[in-house]
Amino acid sequence: MVLENGKRKNPNILVTGTPGTGKTTMCTTLAEATQLCHINIGELVKEKNLHDGWDDELDCYVLNEDLVCDELEDVMEEGGNIVDYHGCDFFPERWFDCVVVLQTDNTILYDRLSRRGYKDSKLSNNIECEIFQVLLEEAKDSYSEEKVIALKSDNIDDISRNVATLTDWVRNWSLPSQS
Repeated sequence: MVLENGKRKNPNILVTGTPGTGKTTMCTTLAEATQLCHINIGELVKEKNLHDGWDDELDCYVLNEDLVCDELEDVMEEGGNIVDYHGCDFFPERWFDCVVVLQTDNTILYDRLSRRGYKDSKLSNNIECEIFQVLLEEAKDSYSEEKVIALKSDNIDDISRNVATLTDWVRNWSLPSQS
């Protein structure tokens, strides 16, 4: 997976967005289409206990960013990964060649999160994040502008189009030359 000179042979992609925007659905399909490895951070945190306990208010684990980054360091250096998480500002910029922010219409997102059983406070917090484009701004603040792309993710047609676009990008990817 790694070239002799230490450069990655395959790209790493970060897919982020508010919960309910379709990250895991798109990442699973994209991994199948590209043969890249899908890393779901939420699942990894649970499996490897990369957290500092449970947050009753937010109804989720408290992610330990250092443990997550330590766990991923080697695999990210190899390349060929699609990382799926609703945050992005703690990952090293050098890990990613493309940062995708999925965005969903607020009404559609509200319905998706309601079906998941989100409590009122968690529901409104996530809808506000989407309205104010918090994750897009976080991505733009954390990564170079040419790496960040926002993609609409309202329905299965959007997901299919996004997977096709990103599959083409992966096929045409080459690591920028090091001067």
